[in-house]
Amino acid sequence: MTDELPMLAEVPLQPIVAMATLTCNPKIEIPKLITQLISGLNEANLFMSQCHLFTIVGPHDFAHEMQSKALAQSVIYQIAGTKPPTIRLLALMAPGDAMENTQLDYLIEGSDVQLNLLYILPNKPLPTIIPEHDVAIVALCDSEKTRTLLQKIEGFIALWPRPVLNLPNRIQHCYRDNLCQLLQSIYGLLIPYTVRASKVNLESLANLDLPVNEILNDGAYPITIRPLDFHSGNAFSKIDNAQDLTHYLSETHEQEFFVSSYIDYASADGLYRKARIALIDGRPYICHLAISDCWIVHYQSAGMAESVSKREEEACFMQNFDTDFALRHQNALLAIAERLALDYVVIDCAETRDGSLLIFEIDNAGWVHATDSIEIFPYKQAHMKKLFAAFRAMLIKVARTPASIK
Repeated sequence: MTDELPMLAEVPLQPIVAMATLTCNPKIEIPKLITQLISGLNEANLFMSQCHLFTIVGPHDFAHEMQSKALAQSVIYQIAGTKPPTIRLLALMAPGDAMENTQLDYLIEGSDVQLNLLYILPNKPLPTIIPEHDVAIVALCDSEKTRTLLQKIEGFIALWPRPVLNLPNRIQHCYRDNLCQLLQSIYGLLIPYTVRASKVNLESLANLDLPVNEILNDGAYPITIRPLDFHSGNAFSKIDNAQDLTHYLSETHEQEFFVSSYIDYASADGLYRKARIALIDGRPYICHLAISDCWIVHYQSAGMAESVSKREEEACFMQNFDTDFALRHQNALLAIAERLALDYVVIDCAETRDGSLLIFEIDNAGWVHATDSIEIFPYKQAHMKKLFAAFRAMLIKVARTPASIK
């Protein structure tokens, strides 16, 4: 490694800036934004910057095309910081959708952390010159598409000359069926029993040729189903009977699915509440609380911006998180941190009526950000700053840890 780097493709318009701009200014002129984006960029920078922009505004196919063109010219990109760097972070990235990687630029926005992105490509060796850095982090999540890359990183990471966060073999714990097996014995924690199932087997189930418990141990309807590696509620459904399953399978071309037991977690008022928590160096930090009348809860569709009462509840939840929710579930959260052994990971969870911590999903690619409108969500900024400061503190602690005990 050396400080004499090849020209890095700096990305001056980060996804966070584009997202904030589009969110706060719904009437923005996209052509004007694109003109600002591409001004003065070399070709690799131009392609990657357009990838970032069109990942947000679409079309996504065009974003993928731009990323491919960028990576054909350079696999190293530098996120331009706003302050002289105190610590240098290198992220090992996978090509593909935004959900394939930890969105680190949101975590270090405006800080003194310098972030370089190194894309690991399936059939290419590492570049001969790698950006000098104090800490590296494996940003890839575990998926069918990234698993070969995680194994590739696992092969060379033992010889890496700097501390590495989120080791590949630990990231693989987060795959839905692996996670279920890893966490289900934790006291005070509830996680839906989850298995992989082929379309062929599910068709047999739908045709009543196979009982539910042949696929899902001790299972019974209702169940939930989603294709492998689908997120954000896409193609995610609750199945109440064989007829529902037949209809679902007829509408998809996917061949492999995750099937889970359905757990009703509605609160006493009939609403569903889902919290997003970041575990940083083993400690929990609140990101948001989404409140919805639909069992599939996503913050963007929960109507939080339109409801004063929901925002008041979220503000109270966030304010009291350390002494209330996190304290009640302290042992379960500690057990999760110990079993996953990941330095940074995001948890989507809820609380059942009997007080159990219900886990929906845990991975290193959950979106954590401070892009919500300050006017509508003024209470969030302090909590996000606390979270970002914890992430920075972890980087500094790891960088300063003597090599002999890393």
